[in-house]
Amino acid sequence: MPYDLEHDDRLDPRIKAMLAFFPVGPLTNVSSRDEVVALSNTPEALEGVAQIRAILEMSDSQEVAPSDGLRISQEEIVSAPDGNVIKLQIVRPDTDEILPCIYYIHGGGMAVLSSFDGNYRAWSRVIASKGVCVVMVEFRNSLQESAVAGIAPFPAGLNDCESGLRWVHEHAGTLGIDAEKITVAGESGGGNLSLALAMQLGRKGDVGLIKGIYALCPYINGVWPDERYPSTIENNGILLDLHNNRWTHAYGMEEFEKKNPLAWPGFASVDDVAQFPPTVISVNECDPLRDEGMAFFRLLLKAGVKARGRMVLGTSHAAEIFPIMVPDISHSTATDMATFASL
Repeated sequence: MPYDLEHDDRLDPRIKAMLAFFPVGPLTNVSSRDEVVALSNTPEALEGVAQIRAILEMSDSQEVAPSDGLRISQEEIVSAPDGNVIKLQIVRPDTDEILPCIYYIHGGGMAVLSSFDGNYRAWSRVIASKGVCVVMVEFRNSLQESAVAGIAPFPAGLNDCESGLRWVHEHAGTLGIDAEKITVAGESGGGNLSLALAMQLGRKGDVGLIKGIYALCPYINGVWPDERYPSTIENNGILLDLHNNRWTHAYGMEEFEKKNPLAWPGFASVDDVAQFPPTVISVNECDPLRDEGMAFFRLLLKAGVKARGRMVLGTSHAAEIFPIMVPDISHSTATDMATFASL
């Protein structure tokens, strides 16, 4: 049965009003990555993306997320091992104080969107206003170009995120950040990449480069619906329609079939996460991804990781990254994230 937004009394009324602007419809399955890339880059599909980005621009509000008192800059760096160029946006309080850093990875299913979209520009300012330096990494998407050239499936985006993190660590002094207080954070696909990055660093013996992880509504299962996770059924259609295989093909169906936790952290074992630093898993009550995030939190506890879970009631998927929609919730989550990064 299709989701009925009008009669869902769980949702904050402000979120219900905004969700009406987002087109959510059933998507057909595909048979290959090539097919979904072609479908996602037709004139009609790109026009739809432009419409969504126009909505995202609405969140770039100086009233909700002022830039006064902040210093904003950009860097272009070379990513390994492919030698492609990626970008970093750096947003910090305009002070010479050495600050904790939140290395933030944007969402979009590892496939779409950009840290330069209006909602992310605002979200970075909201976080930085809490007294931390925010570095947003612009990596290669798997379906549609972001603000850097090229699209590529796993592991391109993950490698770009690792390259950016290593650059930040190496240039901590110049950036005015405490190299011992770098927290990796991200929502949705960025939550996937945050958890995968910690596992990848752990396999290389370098997980010590980060002091914590803050993953919001991580997109990690790779297949939906999943009867183990009721939210994948009861919440499907609230901002997201996940009952198709398009995104899995886009990022890495072969890796899903191999149960590779670096591509799909829902496959992670206790051994995969045992080296994790302190980690927060934050989920949204009315999100299809809620239960897979909760399952990952319980895996961390089983592995002995110092983990904390939180659920934001009345919210849809990644509601916090739309500051104009629910500014109080956005600021509350940003404060929690910054406090965690500063410990």
